[in-house]
Amino acid sequence: MERRESAQERAAELTERVGSVQGKIDDALARRDAALEGFDSEAASVAKEREVIAASVPADLLKLYEKLREQQGGVGAAKLYQRTCQGCRQELAITELAEIRKAPSDTVVRCENCRRILVRTSESGL
Repeated sequence: MERRESAQERAAELTERVGSVQGKIDDALARRDAALEGFDSEAASVAKEREVIAASVPADLLKLYEKLREQQGGVGAAKLYQRTCQGCRQELAITELAEIRKAPSDTVVRCENCRRILVRTSESGL
């Protein structure tokens, strides 16, 4: 009888722990589902924004960007920041930087290392 009562108490304790763990699992799943909904909503918003921006980009440049993006794992253009391509993280050679400085601002320049389109900004130091 004593062993039976002890076993029943242990079973009740374990059942309670299982319920507690299941509650935590249910909570985590609910948070995951809410986060996924947020991601889906954000992705749809970004896709719409991208369509608007892409419409303003010349077709040949957009085609080049898409080709590079496919080749480079999703990133076809990278910021040139302090003489470094932020795509491959390689510092550009002085001669390369001189060529970029000479190029008109509307010229498409590319990184010699990774071939991504380099985005020049005032932070580029050029």
